[in-house]
Amino acid sequence: MIDLSVRDIKYLAGVGPQRADLLEKELGIRSFKDLLYYFPYKYVDRSRIYTINEIDGNMPYIQLRGEVLSFDFQGEGAKRRLVGHFSDGTGVIDLVWFQGLKFVTNRYKAHEEYLVFGKPTVFGQRVSIVHPDLDKVDEPTLSSLGLRPYYNTTERMKRSMLTSNAVEKLMGNLFQALHNEPLDETLSPALLDRYHLMPLADALYHIHFPKNPELLRKAQYRLKFEELFYIQLNILRYTKERRFKYRGIVFNKVGEVFNSFYSQHLPFPLTGAQKRVIKEMRRDMGSGRQMNRLLQGDVGSGKTLVALMTMLIALDNGYQACMMAPTEILATQHYETLCRFLQGMNVRVELLTGSIKGKRREGILRDLLTGDVHILIGTHAVIEDTVHFSSLGLVVIDEQHRFGVAQRAKLWAKNTCPPHVLVMTATPIPRTLAMTLYGDLDVSVIDELPPGRKPVKTVHQFDNRRPSLYAFLRTQMQEGRQVYIVYPLIQESEKMDIKNLEEGYLHICEAFPEYKVSKVHGKMKPAEKEEEMQRFLRNETQLMVATTVIEVGVNVPNASVMVIENAERFGLSQLHQLRGRVGRGADQSYCVLVTGYKLTEDTRRRIEIMVQTNDGFEIAEADLKLRGPGDLEGTQQSGIAFDLKIADIARDGQLLQLVRGIAEQLLDEDPNAERPENAVVWKHLLEMRKEQVNWSVIS
Repeated sequence: MIDLSVRDIKYLAGVGPQRADLLEKELGIRSFKDLLYYFPYKYVDRSRIYTINEIDGNMPYIQLRGEVLSFDFQGEGAKRRLVGHFSDGTGVIDLVWFQGLKFVTNRYKAHEEYLVFGKPTVFGQRVSIVHPDLDKVDEPTLSSLGLRPYYNTTERMKRSMLTSNAVEKLMGNLFQALHNEPLDETLSPALLDRYHLMPLADALYHIHFPKNPELLRKAQYRLKFEELFYIQLNILRYTKERRFKYRGIVFNKVGEVFNSFYSQHLPFPLTGAQKRVIKEMRRDMGSGRQMNRLLQGDVGSGKTLVALMTMLIALDNGYQACMMAPTEILATQHYETLCRFLQGMNVRVELLTGSIKGKRREGILRDLLTGDVHILIGTHAVIEDTVHFSSLGLVVIDEQHRFGVAQRAKLWAKNTCPPHVLVMTATPIPRTLAMTLYGDLDVSVIDELPPGRKPVKTVHQFDNRRPSLYAFLRTQMQEGRQVYIVYPLIQESEKMDIKNLEEGYLHICEAFPEYKVSKVHGKMKPAEKEEEMQRFLRNETQLMVATTVIEVGVNVPNASVMVIENAERFGLSQLHQLRGRVGRGADQSYCVLVTGYKLTEDTRRRIEIMVQTNDGFEIAEADLKLRGPGDLEGTQQSGIAFDLKIADIARDGQLLQLVRGIAEQLLDEDPNAERPENAVVWKHLLEMRKEQVNWSVIS
């Protein structure tokens, strides 16, 4: 068997050095295998041939059969184009090319018969098809098949005539080249038989050239099954290996520090969900294996209190704890919260951020090493080489998707026996996505809010109804409340964002002259930003005009209204995070989504979901379905390869759960990879692992 991953694409018929360079630069296709696994994004039925007199302006794609009567060039300079006059006997249409004119005139000739395929445009009495596909009728073409594959191509590829049609022809050449070379099967005969899966060679052929929809469906199912199965098998095997390799520190007692806090300092009764999650963590940390747990909970569900009580268990067992947050503001907030919770107790908490320098920093580092500092809260500063612990037993990572994997790995080196790890996120992650992104972590969910919290009321308002909105804001502020007004951050133009924000700030100052206004954006110096936020916290300013820098890290119980300008520019999860900045006190809070009048169907659906529900998990599921996993924040830094070629986490959730169960069963039955019937599976997993960095032992 020949390894297709080492067969250079330039040696495939129809490619050559120039096209090979283009395929690598534009699509990352270097080898025969890369091309084979470059799947079509859609299929169009080419079984029907229309006639020109049937064409109307509403047809998506059509196929015609006839001859080109003549070609002529029209226009000058940049507007120069090639027009082919095409007839099938029932009428005449124009075939138009703006690029690759020389290629077209060399390849296609007048008075020869062609199959023409493309999208017709009707203007007046003229029908035209721009950049059509042309195939000679008398040569055996791939377009004689019922379903025609369509491949994503870039503008640069199209300029070089490497269109979807050209990629399709290369794919045909590839299958001809592989005609006498059987492909290695990647699933065991037992799996193929038990789950009625198409053999790999057949699935790869029919994914590119399906003769009918049923064969296409079977090919897609087989390839999705394989892709998701190996992701789950990889994650689960790593998890088992890690648990075997990394024995955890045994926290075998819950002692005086925890009990004293629970009986005398607990700020409010724990919810049932908080109690359940703490029990899960106690069980992990006392088991003799390293805890590796993801704690999910909506904004305001009490994750910080749960994290603190977990840290107190570490203290009771003679170990230190550390909490890492993505921003100085959030780290400071955690520090202040923990100090408030622990007031009157003999527990020393310190804050270490980039702005803490000189003697204060030296003192913290010294006392950390002697064990006099029990809990360290900090930003990236805590993973610097100069930071050493006496005995680090527990690491809590907040909003972990904001840290690179390599940064988190440094925390493991802070103790000879790896500390227990608790990862927290206020971004609810759909179950199917969590199984893929965080499949090597145990998951705990706080799924109820503390008593007394009122759900935030969300309303949608068009921007032409500003007077009534401002009247509502004024009423809220007259009652002593505070207001956030958030402007979108468009990555392409940070200058434009700040201009929008500046204009918004001036407008708000004019609209509310009797109130003071804060302004916060990402380009401000940390000290300035912190001062503005502190002024708002102290109620010295009643309105805060900001970009999304306030998405995490601001806890102002008196703020009761969140206005989100241009809400159509935000994803669902981000809107939910912003909404979570209000509703933190006992008063009724509101979130106002302001949009323009013209909205796309997707945007309208997003706004409706936000108005209908406060459930973060429901919102995350909807966001996943609307936007796909690649757009969700954090998936790029998750630590697990997440480059799906055919499966769709949002739509293939049931299949994902099925293959996870199959992978778990296989590992239970053959933990040491010794059974001959599974040899093909373990061999393929090993080959896959050679291509991937082993990051997934780090959470």
